[in-house]
Amino acid sequence: MHTVWKGAISFGLVHVPVKMFSATEDKDISMRYIHKVCGSPLAYVRQCPSCEVDVKWEEITKGYEYEKGKFVLFEKDELEALNDSTSKTITILDFVDLTEIDPIYFQKTYYLSPDQAGGNAYQLLMNAMRDTGKIGIAKISIRSKSSLAAIRVLEDCLSMETIFYPDEIRPVSQVPNLPEVQNVNEKELTMAKLLIDQLSTPFEPGKYTDDYRSKLLDLIQHKVAGEEIKIAPAKPEANVMDLMAALQASIEAVKPIPADPGTTTAKPKKRAPRKTPAQAVAGGESDTPAAPAKRKRRHPNQKFECR
Repeated sequence: MHTVWKGAISFGLVHVPVKMFSATEDKDISMRYIHKVCGSPLAYVRQCPSCEVDVKWEEITKGYEYEKGKFVLFEKDELEALNDSTSKTITILDFVDLTEIDPIYFQKTYYLSPDQAGGNAYQLLMNAMRDTGKIGIAKISIRSKSSLAAIRVLEDCLSMETIFYPDEIRPVSQVPNLPEVQNVNEKELTMAKLLIDQLSTPFEPGKYTDDYRSKLLDLIQHKVAGEEIKIAPAKPEANVMDLMAALQASIEAVKPIPADPGTTTAKPKKRAPRKTPAQAVAGGESDTPAAPAKRKRRHPNQKFECR
């Protein structure tokens, strides 16, 4: 892995020298713009529209547009002077519970490894955080950008997630066309909860794949091999307007709803004919003496016939 930052974790008066490595990688398939006429890739040129010349890197500086077409310029050393001595330190300000942080705050994940002779302090901090179940909220400056960070234990490694400052999170009130508070149909709500329950499962990240990237890589291989590929257009999905019908169809597609035991009519079981004591003994079903058969009760209107 490539080291993207070197410094130290600081909590209290304890300093833990660390190196930082990116924990994630972008696997998007990169494509370039090509001139269709000749097949040449297009180049991006840094050109000044006023001087009409290509500009070299050493002739480029940074500026802030405070009014339309008006800029204040900054030299590199001016911006670097804004970073104090703590720019190489991950300063832990507080320890909190991870569940208290909403995922909207998280940006990018990094791995932290001990640097130089910081192995003992690194192990101490990691064990203490694991035993207490806490994560550290810290400040860090990476590539001239200051951000908050969450330090936590990931397996046997300290990791760091950069997180947004609160004023960088746009309020929900700015989202247009949010539905107004309305009464929800109880039957639809029950069906929605049932669907969620049937789709609920432990999180297994390994079962999720980038289908688009897989299809694109396969298409690239066919094109490199000179094969002509025609992709059939996807069948448009039917727009189900009836919400209840959509919920019912979704539940049946996931798992059929078991029949209600109270509504099913069970077929009466056929009772085996009772054997007489003599038949039971003859069949060898019992070694014990047979009990005398009970006399049948006569119905009041039953008549006897003399033979």
